Amino acid sequence: MAYIRKDVSTLTTGERRRFVRALLELKRRGEYDEFVRMHIDYYTSDGERGLRTAHMTPSFLPWHRRFLLDLEKALRRVDPSVTVPYWDWTRDRATTSVPWTADLLGGNGRRSDRQVMTGPFAHATGNWTIRDGVTDTEFLTRDLGRARDPIGLPTKADVEWALSDPVYDVSPWDSTVTRGFRNKLEGWGTGRGSTAWLNHNRVHRWVGGAMVGGASVNDPVFWLHHAFIDLLWTRWQRRHRTHRYLPAEPPLPDSSQFRRVVARHQRLPPWNVTPDQLEDAGRIYRYA
Repeated sequence: MAYIRKDVSTLTTGERRRFVRALLELKRRGEYDEFVRMHIDYYTSDGERGLRTAHMTPSFLPWHRRFLLDLEKALRRVDPSVTVPYWDWTRDRATTSVPWTADLLGGNGRRSDRQVMTGPFAHATGNWTIRDGVTDTEFLTRDLGRARDPIGLPTKADVEWALSDPVYDVSPWDSTVTRGFRNKLEGWGTGRGSTAWLNHNRVHRWVGGAMVGGASVNDPVFWLHHAFIDLLWTRWQRRHRTHRYLPAEPPLPDSSQFRRVVARHQRLPPWNVTPDQLEDAGRIYRYA
């Protein structure tokens, strides 16, 4: 029977407590940091050689769907009642609203060094030391809204712009494409500055601190953010039922993307699963 992923703003006090406790237990066991390292390892950009599976590529959505499922399975081994909630950043937009509460993810970082001082993931609790990151900083950092260079969260109109595109992705299947649902949602835009960050990417930038870059998993909000991205993919699928993951076939040898992207029926590293097999997770979970 499928379990339910809830809007984080609807969680009861008990559900919040169990979710936090399960995350902290994974961290204590060392399992959580394995997820951090995995995301760092698969954060491959357009400018690098070889296969891209997690970002700047059609498999951005199925890769993170499987990544979320693995984390969720680990959480449910600790507490079978726990599922990953989603953060609807088109609605809960304030720096003091859910999920930035003391009983959930804690609040913004302090002005001096952006260290998070409140909530269960504050370094002072002794339960959340950063072991794998882009710097040697051991504490969780955030800069909600970017104090020195303010940026806003994506709006419902921004999301609708992505959802209304019926094509999943287009050639050359990377961060430069301006058509297709995948990159409109992933958010690699054109131009410079904050206007270049759209939807998914813009949220990472809005949170700031640890959420910027390949080590973004160090901030637990990563999972709530990507659960909402996954929900948006399911909404796109319901709206455009005849459209599926692209490319359906691998790029040919004369293509610049030859062996650089995963086609619908190809294995999606590091798992033995294909995008085709991940397009429908309805038997595993559904969204409230």
